Amino acid sequence: MIEKFKKIEYIRDYIIEKEKEIEEYNKSHDLESPVNGRRLTNIGVFRVYLTRYLKHHPKIHQGMTQMVRQLAPGENGLPIEIYAFTNDVNWINYEGIQSDIFDHILAAAKEFGLGIFQNPSGSDIRYIKGA
Repeated sequence: MIEKFKKIEYIRDYIIEKEKEIEEYNKSHDLESPVNGRRLTNIGVFRVYLTRYLKHHPKIHQGMTQMVRQLAPGENGLPIEIYAFTNDVNWINYEGIQSDIFDHILAAAKEFGLGIFQNPSGSDIRYIKGA
């Protein structure tokens, strides 16, 4: 997965830098247990990707607060919160920009080995039953 991440433009340098940092850390610590070491995680790399995606997005206001963070995990998974401002105050344009960003996030998640949670519907249950 790490090699796949290195092919993603916005995070290539981050992955290479973190690999070196983690390797140095792990060499200098007792790794008798895997818990003692550091590793990259797909959700952590995804957060970095989303942060950098927003930093490069032409419709996001670069002079205002931007944040991508994890919220508390729950029965519906691990929520990710996106906090950013558009550089267009027209409501219709804002909604389009927001939709485009979330379309991208939903499509990109699978490239990081992540799934999007959605409550099952009646058609999902019928599909599972083979109807």
